[in-house]
Amino acid sequence: MLKERISGLIITFNEEKNIQEILDCFTFCDEIIVVDSFSTDKTVEIASRNPKVKIIQNPFEDFTKQRNLALESAKNDWVIFLDGDERITPQLRAEIFKELNKSDKKDAYYFYRQFFFAGKPLHYSGTQTDKNFRLFRKSKCRYTAGKKVHETLEVNGSIGELRNKLLHYSVADYESYQEKMIHYGELKGKELFAKGKKFSSLIMYIKMAAKFIKTYFLRLGFLDGKEGYQLSVLQTLSVYKTYESLKNSEKND
Repeated sequence: MLKERISGLIITFNEEKNIQEILDCFTFCDEIIVVDSFSTDKTVEIASRNPKVKIIQNPFEDFTKQRNLALESAKNDWVIFLDGDERITPQLRAEIFKELNKSDKKDAYYFYRQFFFAGKPLHYSGTQTDKNFRLFRKSKCRYTAGKKVHETLEVNGSIGELRNKLLHYSVADYESYQEKMIHYGELKGKELFAKGKKFSSLIMYIKMAAKFIKTYFLRLGFLDGKEGYQLSVLQTLSVYKTYESLKNSEKND
């Protein structure tokens, strides 16, 4: 039995393949906020069938603004924020209940994530330390303005970590992850431009080399086999797209 009332939050765009499983993860929430950036598939239709769901459609500018809109729309102080490719296991759910029923609970909790590449679990490639805030009190937290991608939660309070991992099906296949990395790179480039950064081909190539070396060698990506190599290549591609986006932003300024 969960003593705290909690809101489940998700931002969506064309998530018809994932939305029902996400909603199933939110069964212990008494409301579910879906901030959708005008999906063209059946995401909204499927989500609307759930009586707990409140849908807010808002044009996409960046991930931070969408997340903060979801936070502002939640009626409960406690929220759990999931991405479309994340799943809560029964063990993690039980741990969430245990923590929230404590008298000395923290204000925000890190979830470690088990990364999957096309259905295969990865144990290295930098994924071994992958964690994000997913459960927190909105009165103590807000996403940092100005971050267009890889949004950062500011926590004005105590922090804890949960032991059981969130399942993270980030890579359905090579092509879809390539598309995601390109999109993230383009947003990151615009973020750098907004911060006054200047394009440098030398810095771009240094950053690309550093990303591949870090992911494949220093973070032991080679131990994940073919998938570790592919992940390292695609993350390096994202760095290239970041600086290409920065260069294009300068040209169009």
